[in-house]
Amino acid sequence: MEHMKDSKWDFALVLRQKYQEEIFREALRREGVELDAPYALTDIKVLEKVDVSGYKIIATIEHGETKVKSLVKCRYLIGADGGKSFVRRAMNIPFEGSSSEDKWVRIDGVIETDLPKPRTYCAIESPSHGNVLWAALDHGATRIGFAFTAERQKAYEEFNEEAAVKEAIASVKPFSLKFKQVDWWTIYVVGQRIARSFFVNDCVFLAGDACHTHSSGAAQGMNTGMHDAVNLGWKLSLVLQGLAKPDLLHTYEAERLPNVQKLINYDKDISRLMTMQLPESWTGDPNADPNEILGKVMAEAATFSSGLGIYYESDTYLNIQQSEDISMVQPGQRAPDVVLQKPATFEGTRLQAETPNTALFYIVVFAGDVAMTKPSLASFTEFLSTLSSLHDPTLPIQKLSIFAGPGGPSAYETLGDMPFGRVFYDEDHSAHQRYGISVEKGAVFVLRPDGWVGTVVGLDGSAAGKLDRYFGKFLNGVGSGKGGAKL
Repeated sequence: MEHMKDSKWDFALVLRQKYQEEIFREALRREGVELDAPYALTDIKVLEKVDVSGYKIIATIEHGETKVKSLVKCRYLIGADGGKSFVRRAMNIPFEGSSSEDKWVRIDGVIETDLPKPRTYCAIESPSHGNVLWAALDHGATRIGFAFTAERQKAYEEFNEEAAVKEAIASVKPFSLKFKQVDWWTIYVVGQRIARSFFVNDCVFLAGDACHTHSSGAAQGMNTGMHDAVNLGWKLSLVLQGLAKPDLLHTYEAERLPNVQKLINYDKDISRLMTMQLPESWTGDPNADPNEILGKVMAEAATFSSGLGIYYESDTYLNIQQSEDISMVQPGQRAPDVVLQKPATFEGTRLQAETPNTALFYIVVFAGDVAMTKPSLASFTEFLSTLSSLHDPTLPIQKLSIFAGPGGPSAYETLGDMPFGRVFYDEDHSAHQRYGISVEKGAVFVLRPDGWVGTVVGLDGSAAGKLDRYFGKFLNGVGSGKGGAKL
């Protein structure tokens, strides 16, 4: 797909939640974890006098069959319990937004049709049903969605599966449609709501539908919940391990809430455009074709659905702008995935494959052309060696070097010294070019565990001190000029 840039996975796959859940369960089984959920959460008590690092929460859970209640003490609680979230209601977090009078129908099933390219994602312009959603699903199924207007509603005393099939067939005319089987169907009211806060009392989080709900028009619901989980997971892991300061957890809401608000705005526009109405915020030509506007809005929204277009603002805490005009890729942006070569074997790999999200930060040195950057590399590594805190093996930090040009059997032969971390080569300079880095100067990036850029600094003697200050903001045991580096 056109918007799928900087990724090996340059295609879209619509995989229904029930199949995704089984994939997750199987992955947990491989780690020795069997997921079971026989209990319901019935009460939450926050102990205000307990320190933020202590067990601030007493949760009451009830077994679904025996009705036996138990108390669980915990440091943090995550409400990922859907649009009617008990956690959100128990914590009295306002769920703000509105529902429209519009109703939509969604129906999944295995079909026969003469629609050209039926195994795709598209919209069909219908004079009676607005813009009809058509999406190829897993297991050979197809999803069809359309606006259920007041006029269409008048034709039915009871709207059942038979009626949903009849309306779906009518919605895609003049193409033919026959259902060989119906997997699922629903009718629902379109609305958008967002929780006022995603993190309260320094111990309770909301994620997924518990803190944002919207239509399924742009296929954003489950994806957005996953983005919440990815953003929160590594931060919570580092804090629970004692490696990061609890303040890091406040960046979850600071980063996710603005992006969710953007999605809510997209969804409002898409919901109206699907019914052939221009967005309420529309300031352009009042006679513009809603179909053309829909295509543009859907393309923009798709970058958020995939996660490739999510941007976190520089907040002077986790995404820090320290050096200007070094790279076209800035802190808060997703790090582009680029092709690299391993030393000696020259086997191809990708930056994303070498920097997996295992709650580790990555210091990535784009070393450029060593013939020109060798003095800068030497200065950087010399000053970095004085920072004992950044060499602590217990820190959640790994180190990589990417050299421009064809590689040799050993980076030591090129440098005349030990290289910085694991070594990779950028044979055709494409990785340096994608990041906008001069091979004559190089640069140093910090990639967050989730793949976003944390900070960028120049490849020189001041870089080590800047890295020390960056990590010192949120990691324990780093910062404050430890080791006496010259800044």
